[in-house]
Amino acid sequence: MDTARLDTDLATLSSRKEEWARLPLPEKTALLRAVRDGVAGVADRWVEAAVRAKGIPAGSPLSGEEWLSGPYSLLFAISALERTLERLARGESPLPPPGAIRTRPDGQVVLKVFPVDTFDRILHSGVTAEVWMEPGVTAEGLPGQVAGFYRQAAPAGKVALVLGAGNISSIAPLDLLHELYAEGAVAVVKMNPVNDYLGPLLAEAFAPLGERCFVRFAFGGPDVGAYLADHPQVDQIHITGSERTFDAIRFGSGSEGAGRKARGEPLNRRRITAELGGVGPTIVLPGRWTEADLRFHAEAVVSQKMHNGGFNCIAAQVLVLPERWPQRESFLAILRETFRSVAPRHAYYPGAGERQAAAVAAHPSAELLDPPGSTLVPRTLLPGIDPTDGDAHAFRQEFFGGVLAETSLPGDTAAEFLGNAVRFANETLHGTLGVNLVVDPETEASLGPAFDAAIAALRYGSISVNTWTGVAYLIPTATWGAFPGHTDEDIQSGRGVVHNTLLLDRPQKTVVRGRFRPFPRAWLSGDFHMGPKPPWFVTHGTADQVGRRLTRFAREPSFAALPGIIAAALRG
Repeated sequence: MDTARLDTDLATLSSRKEEWARLPLPEKTALLRAVRDGVAGVADRWVEAAVRAKGIPAGSPLSGEEWLSGPYSLLFAISALERTLERLARGESPLPPPGAIRTRPDGQVVLKVFPVDTFDRILHSGVTAEVWMEPGVTAEGLPGQVAGFYRQAAPAGKVALVLGAGNISSIAPLDLLHELYAEGAVAVVKMNPVNDYLGPLLAEAFAPLGERCFVRFAFGGPDVGAYLADHPQVDQIHITGSERTFDAIRFGSGSEGAGRKARGEPLNRRRITAELGGVGPTIVLPGRWTEADLRFHAEAVVSQKMHNGGFNCIAAQVLVLPERWPQRESFLAILRETFRSVAPRHAYYPGAGERQAAAVAAHPSAELLDPPGSTLVPRTLLPGIDPTDGDAHAFRQEFFGGVLAETSLPGDTAAEFLGNAVRFANETLHGTLGVNLVVDPETEASLGPAFDAAIAALRYGSISVNTWTGVAYLIPTATWGAFPGHTDEDIQSGRGVVHNTLLLDRPQKTVVRGRFRPFPRAWLSGDFHMGPKPPWFVTHGTADQVGRRLTRFAREPSFAALPGIIAAALRG
């Protein structure tokens, strides 16, 4: 560990923190545009490096994951943030128009934040997103709950430490953007050893900010992270990682740290925001589905699990099915078939084998879905877990790999099952990052206001309906983080939000919606949208082409680029 270099970098950042905090918006926006050019310049090398490191075969459609969750996500966010800064510079609010703001019967304010423009409506047809504000925020008071940092006359400068994640390559730079532009802090990004090969590329992309001494990158193991987290010139910390890492920073490690946590005596008293994953459920409501519906949503669940090899904090971990659904066994059979049919994945993230073995040891019903003799960590299904066992390993420990659990809940009607599922998700599962709901249009219509009430009752930071909460991560105007209210002693999925390019000060949750059936099959049931099978599906045959073209588009949007993107998406 080169402490002299770390000390020098932090001293440099500290010397420039007041300048950055008070830099005029036009200058900040110009620097952001320069970073956008830098990201576009490294995009191909970025994806090539990630594909190689994760063991994705050359030419595989799975490389689309790296395009979409890498440079595309970052460029999409930069464009959205640029719009917000331009509006603030003109003295305008970045809030959506009044017609996109509503107040629920209980008084909670809801903002429709996506789609934003015609390009969104075409490229993400059928997808919408709302941000629900915290209770107490009123429609009249909403303008005072936006861009709080920029309402200060002379904001104080801060130095932030961003502890990067090792799984999704856009997490660290997106977290960096948040610290810079939402928090007004200069920042050092400590790269995770799992993907620190991306550090030089990200430093190149962020060179316009690095040259002004507003950003630095650091490398190394946990010792470097610990040194930075306790450094006197670091004012605040953001981490994407595990509860264990959060506890080590806040309270210290080992038995002494556990004792301090039990007594509520933190070692590190800095402000710490965090996104820490959790046990994410996918809840399937009962309905009368066609064979095509069963297969499409089996692909969706397998994709929610196996995207990025299962190494996602937002991966589906517990499939919650209606015990009395006549199609339950058919759905499970197709799910197993789909699981076995998709390409096996290299377990690039450390500890995957140990976590899978622990899950199997805890649940004797485990089914290994890879063929005998496979050298890979086996994809695993844990069916029939007792939903009343609140201490079940699958309900308390994040798998972070290719393991999916299944449980079934009672309910004579869809409404009764939904109520049971909401209670189960809120009270039994550990973590509050994201929950997925699958419901056909007829069943949702029959539920009426009860469905909206269920969404309101779910204590999760992201809720998806007929899509995946990973889509909420992708949408920059949405928020990303745990449900508010976790304490240091029970941090679960963390605290605070990132992304949030509208700079909302008191968001509670994001609700993202897709469509139950894809185009063109949706048209047969009167649902006239143009969204085909989503490119985040691990079964999408041209996701690499879609991801590459969307990334090019995000750098230079044009109507001329749309036909090629749409054609590639339809071929998937």
